[in-house]
Amino acid sequence: MTSTPSGIPGTADDSAELLPIASGARTRAALRTLIRPDRGRALLGLGVLVGATAVGLLVQPLLGRIVDIVADGRPADALTLPVVLLLVVAVVQGVTTTLGLTQVARLGETVLARLREQFVERALHLPADRLERAGAGDLTARVTGDVARVAEAVRSALPEMARSVLAIVLTLGAMALLDVRFLLAALLAVPVQALTARWYVRRAVTVYADQRVANGAQQQQLLETIGGAATVRGHRLEEQHTEKSARRSRKAVELTMRSVHLVLGFYARLHIAEYIGLAAVLVTGFFLVRDGSVSIGTATAAALYFHSLFGPVNAALVLLDDAQSAAAGLARLVGVTDIEESAAQLPHQRTEAGAAVTVDAVSHAYGPGRTVLHEVSLALRAGEHVALVGTSGAGKSTLARLVAGVQQPTGGTVSVAGGHQPTGGKVSVAQSAPGPAGPSVVLVTQEVHVFTGTLAEDLRLARPDATDADLRTALATVYALEWAEALPEGLATVVGEGGHRLDPTRAQQLALARLVLADPPVAVLDEATAEAGSAGARTLERSAEAALAGRTALVVAHRLTQAVAADRIVVLDAGRVVESGTHDELRTADGPYATLWRAWSGSRNAPRTR
Repeated sequence: MTSTPSGIPGTADDSAELLPIASGARTRAALRTLIRPDRGRALLGLGVLVGATAVGLLVQPLLGRIVDIVADGRPADALTLPVVLLLVVAVVQGVTTTLGLTQVARLGETVLARLREQFVERALHLPADRLERAGAGDLTARVTGDVARVAEAVRSALPEMARSVLAIVLTLGAMALLDVRFLLAALLAVPVQALTARWYVRRAVTVYADQRVANGAQQQQLLETIGGAATVRGHRLEEQHTEKSARRSRKAVELTMRSVHLVLGFYARLHIAEYIGLAAVLVTGFFLVRDGSVSIGTATAAALYFHSLFGPVNAALVLLDDAQSAAAGLARLVGVTDIEESAAQLPHQRTEAGAAVTVDAVSHAYGPGRTVLHEVSLALRAGEHVALVGTSGAGKSTLARLVAGVQQPTGGTVSVAGGHQPTGGKVSVAQSAPGPAGPSVVLVTQEVHVFTGTLAEDLRLARPDATDADLRTALATVYALEWAEALPEGLATVVGEGGHRLDPTRAQQLALARLVLADPPVAVLDEATAEAGSAGARTLERSAEAALAGRTALVVAHRLTQAVAADRIVVLDAGRVVESGTHDELRTADGPYATLWRAWSGSRNAPRTR
């Protein structure tokens, strides 16, 4: 009776509706918003770097002074002062540069942390059907590759870019102070550098954006193939999936090689610009010294100034590579943070004790031609337990998620405790006065995650203010207190990844204990006992029954024993309600449910009820 999950391995194609990517203007605006709370640190870091760069510009005139002293044949002691000043400049520049880069790095890390928090917060609130349309690979690529790329740029490219740009501007100003003709000669390299930058940026934006998309598609294919390995082997789809993986990998490699060739062409053009500029400065110096306009030391200082530009100019232009890649990643992250939170994702308000659920002519589709629910209507009376049954693909899990509010219908309305909204696909929240804590509806699925931390911390995710006594009461309610207290450190035992491992039965009991702590008037269980074995399933059915006591409940039945215990059974077939009634009524009616019951009970050699 297990529902087939959406995104069946082997069905993915290249037409997935990827999550949005922010425009360049929107990305820059988001970046300014992220930086705004730390404007003081940004100005401090910039000011210190300006001072450090200005001090460093004293090196070339001092070296020119040494050249003039030697050329004029002065005594050796005349070199003492410029040499001492060179040492002072080196120390001061080193200290101030370290301070400035530290401030810039801290700014970058702070902004990155703020962006991560916004991204995670919005990603956790994305509608489930939106994620299914995009595919897990797209979101995974953004969480991993794009965040890593932006983080790398923040830690290395951002400080170096700031330092390089300041060095370029101030060095060109210093050359103008020596003689404006040196500046004009140096500027001969600018057209080549500008054309190089323009040539590179126009190509890099597209290449890196396509590369990020290709990497996401590659990860999506790998996730589907590995996650559905058993299905792939069962349907003999190994060659098909291998070819899909290979095709997407080839696409990613092709785009990577395009970026490599792009960078090689970029460097070649930069070397030409350096040759043109240095040759122009040296020729200008030759004529100015010959005419007596400047000294040999001044011409030397000008040549050294231009030569010192090789590093920052090349660094600034080369960092365009990192900047373009990081900008593409940042646009993908901002695209997610800008997604408007669906009304279906808004937390339900806690309702009064008489809460009930009404589903009115609800339809839902995962895309064109993929309608899974057709104008389903259903009412749950306060305190009633309703079981959803049907064959795989009947729409049971989809209806459960719509009632829980984690997805929104494409038609019809879902209301809790009298609240409703017009047809158009929004899930309304309770209109009655909210209670002191907790949501109005809680969903427990078969995919339970045990978070890393102590068992107590894991439980308090449902109610942060719960006392240890509250936690023990919740565990006792779902018959889990005995094994919880038997853990090495009781409630203080670390569970989750790297901690004490909980088997599927205990993990599900943990989820049911969270349900008890959240104490919602309405609970939705979507095959919450499906992951356990036969013995574990009996334990979980008893735990689920206790957790649901006194609540309105909608249960997607994995085993028909759950349906037998329900107040009412609703049978879905191809997205439509085809039967509704008690177990005895439906079994006697000899319809779809009776057929399911005979097949299920017969396969387990269960006795027929009379």
